[in-house]
Amino acid sequence: MAEDLRVLIVDDDFHVARLHAAYVDSVAGFMALAPAGSVSQALQAIHSLRPDLVLLDVYLPDGSGLDLLGQLDVDAVMLTAASDAQSIKVALRRGALGYMLKPFTAETLSQQLRSYARYRRILGQQTAVDQTTIERAKRSLIPGDVAPSAKPRSATEAAVLDSLLPGEQYSAAEVAERVGVSRATAQRYLSSLADDGAVEIQLRYGTTGRPEHRYGIPS
Repeated sequence: MAEDLRVLIVDDDFHVARLHAAYVDSVAGFMALAPAGSVSQALQAIHSLRPDLVLLDVYLPDGSGLDLLGQLDVDAVMLTAASDAQSIKVALRRGALGYMLKPFTAETLSQQLRSYARYRRILGQQTAVDQTTIERAKRSLIPGDVAPSAKPRSATEAAVLDSLLPGEQYSAAEVAERVGVSRATAQRYLSSLADDGAVEIQLRYGTTGRPEHRYGIPS
């Protein structure tokens, strides 16, 4: 299976940063790096650790996270209490892939991270893409594209869900291969995800034999 995506949290509140790091570590496929508490620390950490994703606050003791965002050549999502429209417009203009207002729950951040993982998978599958793929990648960044579950997900269940790209349908065997589990295990988790509405099932009829179950993200 692929290596975990490395996430740097930039927040001057040590306790909040640790809480968000715990949230990140609870999501299958992600690993939190040691948090940075200032713009200068963030620049050093990004240079030395090369994170895949930065979770960035606006209010930092030695500058603005929005100014830092404009200097970064790395994916970033804003996690901040700055709710004014101007900050949001600047963040999006400077390339933030998401904007989350504090406080939020572990599940809310989990949905955002899983959306980011889908975005990377869609654009990482090929070197050249068409407009349809671009639109799928953009939509995948919206956490609402995956129905939230009322129950916490295990690491395997989250990995099975994250293996499904929006707009695509997969057999249990294909999901098993993508995740690195047995077909029976993939089938069990897909059935559970279908039960809580996170996955939809379609039937594909061949010329002979029983119809094949195909699984995908609800549209």
